[in-house]
Amino acid sequence: MTFLNFILCDAMQDAGAPVGNPQGGGMSMIIMLLLMGVVFYFFIIRPQQKRQKELQTFRDGLQKGDKVMTVGGIHGVISGMTETTFLILIAENVEISVEKSSVVADTSDTTGAQEAAGK
Repeated sequence: MTFLNFILCDAMQDAGAPVGNPQGGGMSMIIMLLLMGVVFYFFIIRPQQKRQKELQTFRDGLQKGDKVMTVGGIHGVISGMTETTFLILIAENVEISVEKSSVVADTSDTTGAQEAAGK
């Protein structure tokens, strides 16, 4: 390893470059890291926060009688609610209690469109 270091140092001295750290490396590295952080924030973190806020607003606006779908794909109609859960009617005389965070979609529009199409 010592022989390789000797050759590299000798080659750099022949080229007229200093043997120590390359010039300007520290500041440009900091700038690149900051730029990467800004890009990461605007393309990943900010859109995710916006989606989460929209989903929370959607869940807060749900009312009794709304047709919904859960994360697990269960479709039903909200028949009751508490502060943290929904009571969902999934069949005649069959109700389940689910967390509000598991409701992801309002299926009122899609069901109406399917009925209009004759399905």
